[in-house]
Amino acid sequence: MLHDVPLLQRIFFVTRRLNYFVAVSGLFFCGTSYGHAMEDKLVLMPAPASIHQEEGSLQLTPGMRVTYAHFHDARLEGGLDRALRRLEYISGQPRLQVAAGNEGSAALVVDVKGAGGAVQSLDEDESYSLVVSSTQIQLSAPTVVGALRGVETLLQLVACDHGACHVPAVRIEDTPRFRWRGLMIDVSRHFEPVSVIERTLDGMAMVKLNVFHWHLSDDQGFRAESKRFPKLTGMGSGGQFYTQEEMRHVVAYARARGIRVVPEFDMPGHSVSWLIGYPEFGSSAAPTELPAVFGIHDESLDPTQEKIYKFLDALVGEMGGIFPDAYFHIGGDENTGKAWRENPKIAAFMKAKNIQNTDALQAYFNQRLLPILKKHGKHMIGWDEVLTPGLPKDVIVQSWRGGDSLAKGAREGYSGILSAPYYLDGMKSSEEHYLADPIPADASLTPEQKALILGGEVCMWSEQLNWLTIDSRIWPRTAAMAERFWSPADRRDVADMYRRLQTTSLQLEMAGLTHISGPQRALRSLALSREPVALGVFASVLEPVSFHDRYQAQHTNATTPLDGLVDAVVPDPPSRFEIREQVDAVVGGSDLAEAGRLALVARFRSWEEAVPALTELASQSPRMPGAAVRVKQLDQLAKVGSEALGYLKADKRPPNGWSEQQLQVLDEAAKPAGMVRFTFLPSLRKLVEATAK
Repeated sequence: MLHDVPLLQRIFFVTRRLNYFVAVSGLFFCGTSYGHAMEDKLVLMPAPASIHQEEGSLQLTPGMRVTYAHFHDARLEGGLDRALRRLEYISGQPRLQVAAGNEGSAALVVDVKGAGGAVQSLDEDESYSLVVSSTQIQLSAPTVVGALRGVETLLQLVACDHGACHVPAVRIEDTPRFRWRGLMIDVSRHFEPVSVIERTLDGMAMVKLNVFHWHLSDDQGFRAESKRFPKLTGMGSGGQFYTQEEMRHVVAYARARGIRVVPEFDMPGHSVSWLIGYPEFGSSAAPTELPAVFGIHDESLDPTQEKIYKFLDALVGEMGGIFPDAYFHIGGDENTGKAWRENPKIAAFMKAKNIQNTDALQAYFNQRLLPILKKHGKHMIGWDEVLTPGLPKDVIVQSWRGGDSLAKGAREGYSGILSAPYYLDGMKSSEEHYLADPIPADASLTPEQKALILGGEVCMWSEQLNWLTIDSRIWPRTAAMAERFWSPADRRDVADMYRRLQTTSLQLEMAGLTHISGPQRALRSLALSREPVALGVFASVLEPVSFHDRYQAQHTNATTPLDGLVDAVVPDPPSRFEIREQVDAVVGGSDLAEAGRLALVARFRSWEEAVPALTELASQSPRMPGAAVRVKQLDQLAKVGSEALGYLKADKRPPNGWSEQQLQVLDEAAKPAGMVRFTFLPSLRKLVEATAK
């Protein structure tokens, strides 16, 4: 029993189990285990559909061979080569060699039945099986894509200890729950270099996402080079766009990792960048410059002109040659209709065609666009607004409005993708995203209607990020959503998810993403120090406010510097869940209570010790507006926590009025300030309230 262990050993055990924060120079505690009981658990994310752990393991040794049992092609060979390079980095051993020969003598046998589709489709078989014994690893899959998924699981299984690396003996049968598991990145508001897209695709492959939705046009920029219509980027990109060669490279890079690329060209609204170069296609006075202000603009393509459909026919044909995927996203959202209503020619057209309102006119536009897409072998996808009476059933609806809208479409026979709960700029926790399901347990849908829900897509809008901060906004939270899309619906253990997410986060960083190192670099820049310990302590318990809260406080636009404290802190840092576990241990009075109390004591002390340096920094730095308020509150909150722990330790009620005063401090700390918010206020409230009991 734990209480038979000496106190110092108990503290060590529980601080590992609670993963309590130790402030060094960054935001993250780099341990990989919550405790001895957890060390025997495998760390796989997303969790496989079926897994059975057996006795023993296969030790990795120099000279081991890899062989193919049957089919292999350049894509499979390239994927395996990348995996073996990563394994070499993880294990510190020479790379396993791929060689033909006797399967019985190979350490890894890869058995793939065939290549899969020449163009990866929605119905691509991504299943695989992985059997590890003490003598051999057997990876089997019907397609190359399935094998790529299995290789990622194999890399996650590798464990290193006592100077050696090994793979535990397991039997895994795995297949995804949903066919559409996507990540959308908007590159119109803030352009992202190809290198950012590449490392994002690497991360997507690691967590088994299979659709990269590339939002290539919006009011602030048209980012895809068109040789047919060069003024789209010549006048509508501000000089920042992807050449056709770069776009083809991204498509090939994604395909090599089993990821489809679905482009989005937003129309008929969100089209200012189109109309600067081609004003003749507009419904109102021609815009003269790209708008710096984000949000909804009234400009729109004119759906009454026949020449607009010839233009779109040529553009879709050109882009369709670059993006071979069967799906083509037209956006279709947030068109105000104002430019249409105020245009006499369009009003006359509507009257002549008996089109009752602008929603019906947009439906007319979509119906004219649909055969153009079909001509070029494309299926239409659009946001919720495309779901209008008469919409053909082969159009996919992507829902930003929520599960009810998605379910409504399914009841009407439309395939759909859920995105509403997965907007990363809402700065929600991994827990909130993880528990949101494309098909909730209480969904009132028939089995046939549920089958129409293809999956989910994480959305990363770019108004408030750039190439330096994008990784910390996407990762590691997207890994939690990737599990929701891949793994069985009953995987809902939040504590276990966070345990595995911590390790997955480190693996993603090791593979080239910058969601850990980027914020650390930003803190060093803010503090002008190589080791910004105080600022690291401060940042560890802060997160950015939501998109809307920041927009209200800062009125962000295309020229807003993205280099402040709000840009350096990360959404849902480890502190939120760590403090919750520590407080729960203290309040619950279990064997873990004393170690949890000591961990909190150390944490609160680190806050108080950081305050003097933070006070000076906040008064000097113009990049930390409003931070002084939060620094003062951090000091107050440390005292609240310390006093609450003191009363609980002494088993003594606080004086009359004490709890009310402390709760007022918490209420003040919950109010907006500095565009950052504390992660731990609900847990500290629980600690204060426990003193009264």
